[in-house]
Amino acid sequence: MKIEKIDIYRFSIRIEPFAIATGTMHFAQNVFIRVHAEGGLYGVGECSAFPMIVGETQETCLEMARNFASIWKGKDALDIESRLHDLDSFAAKNTTIKSAFDMALYDLAAKHAGLPLYRFLGGTKRAVETDMTIGIAQTQQMVDAALKYKGQGARVLKIKLGKDAAEDAARMKAIRKAVGEEMILRIDANQGWSFEDALYALKDMDRLNIQFCEQPMRTWYDDYLTLLRSESPVRIMADESCYNHHDARRLINSRSCDYLNIKLSKSGGIHEALKIHQLASDEGMPCMIGTMLESRIALSATLHLVYACPGITFFDLDSCLLGFLEDPVKDGLRYEGFFLDIDELPGIGADADEAFLEKCERWTI
Repeated sequence: MKIEKIDIYRFSIRIEPFAIATGTMHFAQNVFIRVHAEGGLYGVGECSAFPMIVGETQETCLEMARNFASIWKGKDALDIESRLHDLDSFAAKNTTIKSAFDMALYDLAAKHAGLPLYRFLGGTKRAVETDMTIGIAQTQQMVDAALKYKGQGARVLKIKLGKDAAEDAARMKAIRKAVGEEMILRIDANQGWSFEDALYALKDMDRLNIQFCEQPMRTWYDDYLTLLRSESPVRIMADESCYNHHDARRLINSRSCDYLNIKLSKSGGIHEALKIHQLASDEGMPCMIGTMLESRIALSATLHLVYACPGITFFDLDSCLLGFLEDPVKDGLRYEGFFLDIDELPGIGADADEAFLEKCERWTI
């Protein structure tokens, strides 16, 4: 089934102001694509640029998307592995925009088979409950956010830390005292601590019943992870340290972490995410699934991946609940409280709203 053309959209979605290292974001800086094949079928893909994590911006994603589209035109859309190899042969890294192209191929293949993507991947539906993320702020603001989410029925919180180890430990003590012992608390240092700070903070949180600490140190300290894990009372999850299944293999073999965090924008898409999951499952290591600032399009694909991967047991799929001011998506996953579900539609089961796309800058290759 030959690829006839590819539409590329600047898919900027208004959000509440979100502070990042390079300034304040007022839009989710996303890219949306449609890969059209002969016979009238098309597959959709979306990615969300997060430069401080993956080094890609919306502009770099759009530029690479035009190159990728030219490479794919006229080739077989159903030969997923070869098409992804085309992209890897053309450019190293660029995993964020590659994830959108990967997603579109899987959507197209599942539609061609007449199956929801999770069934195309051999999966089964199950209950999926997301955590809710609390950004780093003054302690009382973080406590108030935790109590707000608890009042709304959330049972799992992920708290952002990584600024100051002593203050971070104090923040967590205040949050645990406020929400009580039953709520599940996770922490994410976002690479913010040194080895010494990480060890201090995690030991100081020993009695707080923290489920795990995500990415305590910068990736250039990965050689310290094994020692940190051996001395920490809190279990360690690798996020930015694990982009692909080769990273996963190194982390597992060096006993550097207890869990892995899979994100499509890091792995380059579903194809590589499946490899990470399989490798982790073979070694008995549970995984978490996470996101950047994707809309319900990419989140729908992510939910299908979860259904196909029983080793993904932790869910961080709250991006659309954290300040999106518009929803440019037709169909797709829905939130039922903090649980996620999706209808039995072919492929990903989500698409962009045509009225929203009319306002987006577009290129057709």
